[in-house]
Amino acid sequence: MSVNIVAFGNERDGFSEDNQQPSLIWSYLRRSALISQIDSSLSASHVGTPVFTEYQACIFGNVRLVVHDCPVWDIFDSDWYTSRSLIGGADIIVIKYSVNDKTSFQDLKDSYVPMIKKALNHCSVPVIISAIGARKNGVPCTCPLCTSDRRSCVTTSEGVQLAKELGATYLELHTLNDFYIQKYFGGVLEYFMIQSLNQKSSEKMKKRKKTQKCHRVQPPQLEQPEKMPILKGEASHYDADLHNLLCCCQCADVAFYPEDLSTVVEAHKIILCSVSHLFMLLFEVKSPADIRDASIMRTAQSLFAVDVGAAFPPAPRGVPPCVPPVRVVVKDSVFCSCLPDILHFIYSGAFQWEQLEEDIKKKLKDPEKTEHVLEKVKCILKTPGKLSTVKDYRSHQIKRLYNTSLRLFFNTPVLADVIFKIQGATVPAHRAVLVARCEVMAAMFNGNYLEANSILVPVYGVSKDTFLSFLEYLYTDSCCPASILQAMSLLICAEMYQVMRLQHICELYIITQLQSMPSRELASTSLSIVSLLKKAKFHNSDCLSTWLLHFIATNYLIFSQKPEFQDLSVEERNFVEMHRWPSDLYLKQLADYRNYVHSQKCHCTVM
Repeated sequence: MSVNIVAFGNERDGFSEDNQQPSLIWSYLRRSALISQIDSSLSASHVGTPVFTEYQACIFGNVRLVVHDCPVWDIFDSDWYTSRSLIGGADIIVIKYSVNDKTSFQDLKDSYVPMIKKALNHCSVPVIISAIGARKNGVPCTCPLCTSDRRSCVTTSEGVQLAKELGATYLELHTLNDFYIQKYFGGVLEYFMIQSLNQKSSEKMKKRKKTQKCHRVQPPQLEQPEKMPILKGEASHYDADLHNLLCCCQCADVAFYPEDLSTVVEAHKIILCSVSHLFMLLFEVKSPADIRDASIMRTAQSLFAVDVGAAFPPAPRGVPPCVPPVRVVVKDSVFCSCLPDILHFIYSGAFQWEQLEEDIKKKLKDPEKTEHVLEKVKCILKTPGKLSTVKDYRSHQIKRLYNTSLRLFFNTPVLADVIFKIQGATVPAHRAVLVARCEVMAAMFNGNYLEANSILVPVYGVSKDTFLSFLEYLYTDSCCPASILQAMSLLICAEMYQVMRLQHICELYIITQLQSMPSRELASTSLSIVSLLKKAKFHNSDCLSTWLLHFIATNYLIFSQKPEFQDLSVEERNFVEMHRWPSDLYLKQLADYRNYVHSQKCHCTVM
């Protein structure tokens, strides 16, 4: 092991007559008690110019010390290759200058320090800057025309600033006696030599350990399992479904007429009653005793009159003969002219109040009439016993009403116009909601099918609880399965009636529940994942079936021990074997490593 020191600069004053003064490096080597067997030689650069003295010695007993002392800075100008090689191989760099030679210091600072910084680059080589000599002159002349400052001294602050630029240690040696050379300079230099030896010893030890590690049998690396397929949820189209119901007028059971019976506007009692207590009163869902709000009752009497008579035009399209339409006369002609816009507002969820204001203003073009109609609408939407303010109808204040209000009519006979018969029980429902939310039921109730003209509709292949959960989703746009099996049953029902969003919700619920199941519970559960896979494939749930195959492959060690694993088809088994985790190769490598470790333990026991 060796330590390489490179010293640059001349510690002698260029203007001094004493050029026989020994150099700092030679003085240290000659006087230090730690150094022995000193050899010196004058070395030249590759261009043949003698530029530095090379010293070789022993330090700390058997450590080889190599020192290159370069007193002339011209090496950086004449032979950049040699100077760069010296810095690149250095463990410690020493920079020397005389405090009484300002010109040489200025050249060092302006020309050579940048070169040294460039050569060091990102190397963490310790640098010692030694300012040598006692300052001889006083304060220099500051006259710009005076040249006496060439003999001015290098101040301590200038030396410290230079050390900061290089990240170096700054020393001032007033004279080259035993104290300054051995205790001061030598102490710092020997500290950096010890640090360098420790670093080299540490690197050597790391290299030895790395070499030993390369020759030792390494445990196999377990790769990460494949990423599971990502299932994306489908955005809700609940509001759009109910708004489209108004546009297509399917299953309309209310017809609004002006007093002259010139036009007709169709609507649905279930939607109107879900957002307004006034319509509940009008269609006898609630009695005046239930409402207990005089303003709502007055508005209902002044705006509408319910009547059934021969003088009315034929019933709207889409209403089965067994459910006669309710004919309502609108007494207020101005309100009646705005009724289509008001119904669009109600069917959109009754939260686009600013849009309704804009539409009515454009249609009426009369501020008084506009205010009159908007007040009527506020009364229609009013909650009994509460005062309604304008800000209550701003779009950021009103929440969507259907998914909460329609829940009141779920599984109740109020306004029901169809009854499902399932497993010996009956479930009341409303055609308008079913037609709006389910395309299969829309075709069933409006096509040439028996159900189109029947109140009692039988349901087969689905349990009552599953069908109730299905209807609850149609009414509220939400579902909360109690278990994975119930979610699978609801998924099958959703596939039967082609409600794709509900199918995706059930898929996500099943995936979430399985992902949160610990390995121990997964190994002991009676739930058959393979059975779920078969059902998902049979009912065209491609996303879920693909995910379940990846799930079985990722938990291969658990499922391969279960009897249900044998029920996988050949194609499914090949997929699982191809994507299994951990892989078969890893298990073989692990077995070999365990055998190796066991053999090593047995060997050590014998030894």
